[in-house]
Formats: sequence, C-alpha cells, structure tokens
Amino acid sequence: MEKLSNLFEHFVSQMSSLAWGLPLLIILIGGGLYLIVRIEFLPFRYLLHAIAVLRGKYDNDNDEGEITHFQALTTALSATVGMGNIAGVAVAISLGGPGAVFWMWVSAVIGMSTKFFTASLAVMFRGKDSEGKIQGGPMYFITEGLGKNWKPLALFFSVCGLVGALPVFNVNQLTQAINDLLLKPADLYFGWVSNLAIGLILATITAIVILGGLSRISKTAEKLVPAMVALYFVMVVIILGIHIDVVPHYLSLIVTDAFSASFFKGDAFLGGIVGGLILLGIKRGAFSNEAGIGTAPMAHGAAKTSEPIREGLVAMLGPAIDTLIVCTLTALAILVTGVWETSASNGVSLTASAFHQALPTIGKYGLLLCIAVFSISSLFSYSYYGTKCMSFIFGAKNKGVYNYFYIASVILGATTTLNTMLGLIDTFFAFMAIPTMTATIILAPKVVKEAKIYFSKLKGEEG
Repeated sequence: MEKLSNLFEHFVSQMSSLAWGLPLLIILIGGGLYLIVRIEFLPFRYLLHAIAVLRGKYDNDNDEGEITHFQALTTALSATVGMGNIAGVAVAISLGGPGAVFWMWVSAVIGMSTKFFTASLAVMFRGKDSEGKIQGGPMYFITEGLGKNWKPLALFFSVCGLVGALPVFNVNQLTQAINDLLLKPADLYFGWVSNLAIGLILATITAIVILGGLSRISKTAEKLVPAMVALYFVMVVIILGIHIDVVPHYLSLIVTDAFSASFFKGDAFLGGIVGGLILLGIKRGAFSNEAGIGTAPMAHGAAKTSEPIREGLVAMLGPAIDTLIVCTLTALAILVTGVWETSASNGVSLTASAFHQALPTIGKYGLLLCIAVFSISSLFSYSYYGTKCMSFIFGAKNKGVYNYFYIASVILGATTTLNTMLGLIDTFFAFMAIPTMTATIILAPKVVKEAKIYFSKLKGEEG
C-alpha cells in the first residue's frame, strides 16, 4: 500500500511540474500584463468606487442574479482566503526564502487586472443552465462570448474544475494543524485513526452546509470571512509589534532576495535559480488568489447586477485583500520570528511555530481557530464551484451528485500526504487556467469597450 502511495505521489509531482511549465507562466503572467496594458491601468484608478460598490451603494434587488456584490466577493474570498494564505505562504518561504513573497506580490498586482476582466466577462456573458437559470463563469463566457464551436474548451475547463475544486489541500492542512496544535500536545494523537476521525467530523459539517445550496453558502461566508480576517490581522499585528525592530530588515530582504534567490532550495527554471524562485512565487500566488484560474468568476457571475464592469471592480479587490494583505501578514510573522531558519516544519506547522514562538500561551490556539474558520468556509465555496462545473457537463438536475464525491474527498484529504494533495490541486489549477486565460485574452477588447463606456458615464454622474 505504501509503495502504491509513493508511486502516486511521484506521478502527481511530475504532472504538477509539467503543468506549471513555461507555457502556463506566459499565459498567466504575460496574459495578465497584456490585460493591464490593454486597459491602460484604468480600473486601478477606481479603487474607491469599487469599495463603494462593495458597500452596497449600487445594489438593486431587481437586477438579475442570486447574491449581492458583497456576498459574491466574500464567497470568492472564503475560497481564496484560506490555507493558501497560511500554509501556502509557509510552503513558499520554506522552499524559496523571503524572495518568494515578492513574486507573490507581483502575481497579485497582475492578478487584480486578470480578476477585473474575468469577473466582468462572467456577468457580461451569462448563460442559462439546462433548467433555464442564469449562470456565470468561464464555461459560460467561453460558449456565450466565443460561440458554440468553442464548447470543447468550456467542457475541458469544467472537467478540470471537478478535480480543482476538491477541498483536499485545505482539509489536509487543517488536519495537520489539529494534530500538531491540539491532539499531539495532549497525547491524544493515534495516527491514521485520528486523521480519519477528523475527516469524518469535517465531512459531516460540510454536508450540513453545502446541501443547503448557494444561499446558505453565501450567508455563511458573509459572516465568517470578515471575522476571520480581522482576528488573523490583530494577531499578526501583535507579533509584528513584538518584533518591530526587525520588520524593516525583512521587508527589504523580501525585495533584495527576490533577485538573488539566496535561500532558494528548488529546481532551476529558464536556466537559473531566480527563474525557479519566480515560478515558485507565481505558483503560490496563483494558488492563494486564484486570479486567472477561473474559480472566482463563478461566484461573481451570480451577483445581482446589470453592470459587468461594476462586478469586475469588486472582484479586483480580491487579490489585494488576499495576497497583498493577508499573505504578507503571514510571511512577515514567519520571517520576523526566525522560525523559517530554525524549524524543519513546512506548511501550516511552520506558521504555527511562528505564532507559538511570539505568543506562547494564546498564539497556537488563536491560529487554530483562524485555520478552522478559514478552512471550513473555503470547503463551502469550493463545493459551489464544483457543482457549477458538474451542472455544465451533465445538466443542472445532476449537479447535486458532485456534493457526495466532494464530501468523500474531505476524508481523502484528511488521510493523505501534503505533497500529494498540493501536487494534485496545482496540476488541475494549471489546466483550468488555460481555457480561462485563452478566452479572456480573446474577449478582452469587449471588456475594454464596456469599461470605457461605464467610466465615462460615471464621470458624467460625478461631474
């Protein structure tokens, strides 16, 4: 059994390396840069307007859609503000050192532009499922925007989404956190049996929420996401306050190490270690904010709005909150406490070491609470993405079938290794990005045209 498990882990690792090669880097980063230039940085000038939209200033209950702008962003954020921010950043630093964080920042700024385009398209080209309900997402903007001849690309996205939306990484890291922070110190850890018990409990919680549909998912996310970000923010600010003397040093090291890759332990890419570091940072950045992958447009496509550009602006805030704020907080907590150089831990255990070192009594329990809320809320959102993909391929009446595979995969995630789960999700995220970015680049001129109309109308209203 162990030999089979090792063989599968090796196969998944090879698949991930192949999927995250030069072509994907070009389409994600090159495509994102093309989109920024194509729209002449226009959306970045309207960040305050985006916040006004988010706060409900332009909400209209008569518009088509299922959820508010705020619920759409919190549903998307509950999927992205999760273990990618706590465990993903730790993986990036343990493999790449401080410089990996800089390339995560680069990926976030480019990702803001990508999210603007993909979410605008998700509303601009909404389609109808087999039950006649309005739906949004890459599979719909491919078929509605590019035409029925492109349906194979939409089907490819949806098939990859069935696997990419599985919660195995989040569950794996939550299980590791519960074991390391709670069960092992109390001598209550019994190996695989403990993992299975955690998996069964999480599967039960997930089943109760996701079988209630999008309304219950979005209402749960709306309450959980702001609370968990606030708690995490307060804890990291306390850690940074304790180590304030070294914060400037590490902020500067993040930038200088990005170009020297002095701490990088991975494989070279494009002939050098800096290339390897760039790839690592962008991969973890994409995993954290999912810009260009195509998951978030499925949530934003369900927003109640008649203005696609408005939803694009709201979606653009996602990578800023997710990577520029939450990931940076995690990275600084790991760096200023020095655990990245003294600990052999990886993933969530490394972040836990930082919190325990700085806040010995409350740190690890506060972090465990954040991790639990982060992970469980992202379990709810990903199930919605998977059912949307299932509905597109097999018809809306069969979408509920996916939830049962999804609940079973929670147990799989709890009982397998980190490397296997990370490689599996990385691979299918890479595959999902290909149709999403291809369609977005082709349809970009339509978004640019719509944006110029919207912003000139806005200027007229303000003037």
